[in-house]
Amino acid sequence: MKPIGIILNGVTGRMGTNQHLVRSILAIRQQGGLRIGDETYMPEPILTGRNEYKLAELAKKHGVEKYTTDLDSVLADPFYQIFFDASGTPYRIGFLEKAIAAGKHIYCEKPTSDSASEAFRIAEVAEKAGVKNGTVQDKLWLPGLRKFQLLKEQGFFGEILSVRGEFGYWVFTGDYEGQPIQRPSWNYRSEDGGGMIVDMHCHWRYVIDNLFGNVTRVFCKAATHIPQRFDEQGKPFKCTADDSAYAIFETDTGITCQFNSSWNVRVRRDDLLTMQVDGTKGSAIVGLRKCWAQHESVTPRPVWNPDIDSPINYYDRWTEVPDQMNFENAFKIQWELFLKHVVADEPFRWTLREGAKGVELAELSWKSHEEGRWIDVPVR
Repeated sequence: MKPIGIILNGVTGRMGTNQHLVRSILAIRQQGGLRIGDETYMPEPILTGRNEYKLAELAKKHGVEKYTTDLDSVLADPFYQIFFDASGTPYRIGFLEKAIAAGKHIYCEKPTSDSASEAFRIAEVAEKAGVKNGTVQDKLWLPGLRKFQLLKEQGFFGEILSVRGEFGYWVFTGDYEGQPIQRPSWNYRSEDGGGMIVDMHCHWRYVIDNLFGNVTRVFCKAATHIPQRFDEQGKPFKCTADDSAYAIFETDTGITCQFNSSWNVRVRRDDLLTMQVDGTKGSAIVGLRKCWAQHESVTPRPVWNPDIDSPINYYDRWTEVPDQMNFENAFKIQWELFLKHVVADEPFRWTLREGAKGVELAELSWKSHEEGRWIDVPVR
């Protein structure tokens, strides 16, 4: 059994705790480590951050032995090979620069920066330093998307024509005691790195690029539909970030992708994220964990008649793609791929540069909103 030291920075937040610490690193430890070649490697995490109390509570709750607010001392320790960052976006570049200078391999949450120029710059810094690097692009390993990919590889769709994505749910404002907020207040303040576009368009970039074709143009409309919300202390604050975005993306394959993203939508669909993919031979409804398909041979033949109830139940004639394997946590899968990349130099294409492309799309989406026009996305 070989140890592999991992610095987990800023994982006291919901996503860092649940997905990266508990369901990834600790899950790998609980399964007895990760087999790479002829050896088994055991992640040995240390928690770092600014708030010692939060670190201590998190470490105690999950049985993590080591934590510290002294990041510099940990970066100087050669035992720790990997630096992972899930801190606030405005602080990320500073942390990454320190870790790269210390020779650590870099893995971090998206967005990798709040500006595209900085995101590409830090990717170049890591490349020149010769450290291995990666960006979290977890949705590629969700069961629903993997089932879609199977259908695509089998030629089920024929020629894919278009994609319609719907994402989001109603986030309570905190106005009423019985309906507390369920997302951190910083998400609605642009000065703290919040905003729908910077959050979700980073996701849509790698989803579209990997599944449908490289994004070449974007047209986007952003909105702050709710101007005031309440924070964790129950105090009202002005929302300075966009809470909704409506975008169309063109790709180099000719597939048009439309994604609506909103924290102000009440869900009447199959999941919090659904994508309808339509092709000449078949269609699919792709959710986070499930995927439904309809072949051209069973497609109904509607006739427009608004004067009577529809004789067709449009939920019929869709077949759920079955689970034919055990789907592990998407974050854990990518963590294991990154560890194999570090230890055995196995391929890993989801780099800081790929993450920077997501930041770039978010930036260009904002430009489209501000200028009210289509914006070209550079080929990289």
